[in-house]
Amino acid sequence: MNGAHSAPLTVVLELNDEQATLELAATLDRQSVARDIIALTGELGAGKTTFARGFIGAKRNQPEDVPSPTFTLVQLYETDRETIYHFDLYRLNAPEEAYELDIEDAFASGISLIEWPEKLGALLPRDSLGVRLEFSENPGARRAVITAPPHWHGRLKEAGLD
Repeated sequence: MNGAHSAPLTVVLELNDEQATLELAATLDRQSVARDIIALTGELGAGKTTFARGFIGAKRNQPEDVPSPTFTLVQLYETDRETIYHFDLYRLNAPEEAYELDIEDAFASGISLIEWPEKLGALLPRDSLGVRLEFSENPGARRAVITAPPHWHGRLKEAGLD
């Protein structure tokens, strides 16, 4: 593999409204497979849970009421092909606490959506797809900064996101 394919790819997208966030989530959902990890970062209210709702709804082919698992820390959603693990690690005090959530099983078998992944420290796999949601200058708009490891490059290109 040459060096051009081993570096992360960064894509910046302007999301004009909540619907655009839901559509981005659905697009990434169509490219996701078991054992993918999507690390959702951004300030409170930036749209991480909105993204998760769009992703899970698209994967299950129906709109979903997806509350942030702030107090349960993890919520599971079954699909025909895999389990989606939606983590909200805001209240995690130490990375090791994630083991109590069976995070290794999630990483090994399902698709993991992780809000506040920075709480995992070194436990967050390096090959995670990063989706940072930022507030935009325009009211109601967001900016998505996607940081893709090499195994996501072709999938982003296929989705028209490169």
